[in-house]
Amino acid sequence: MLDGLRFPYSVARTGYGETLLRPRLPFVLAYGGRSVQTMGLLDSGADVNVLPYRLGTDIGALWTEHLPLVRLSGNLAQIEARGIILDATIGHLAPVRLAFAWTRAEDVPLILGQVNFFAEFDVCFYRAQGYFELRPKVLAP
Repeated sequence: MLDGLRFPYSVARTGYGETLLRPRLPFVLAYGGRSVQTMGLLDSGADVNVLPYRLGTDIGALWTEHLPLVRLSGNLAQIEARGIILDATIGHLAPVRLAFAWTRAEDVPLILGQVNFFAEFDVCFYRAQGYFELRPKVLAP
């Protein structure tokens, strides 16, 4: 993959001891001069990127400074969310700005979804081989 990066799937275990593989991406999030190394779950079925509350506060964001969003769906439907824009750096790639629904929920993973992670990166999943690849979008000339 030209200018791309390859990552192994992460191993997760269920409460029943079953082994699952997850496409989790290590990267750095930055906001207001602070940064944190984190992992995000690539979810091509998620409409938006989701940021857990604690991770937002860890990088210095203040909840009251961000505008409320429309309600999220699914298991986050009853939890308030606010919009926040963060810089993300993946490996040696140039930083990109990602929009997140910053939720008050603590027990959710950082989710990378259609708006706007999958708009910024092409991702190829090779689940049977245990890895995925990503590269930044290529702008048409």
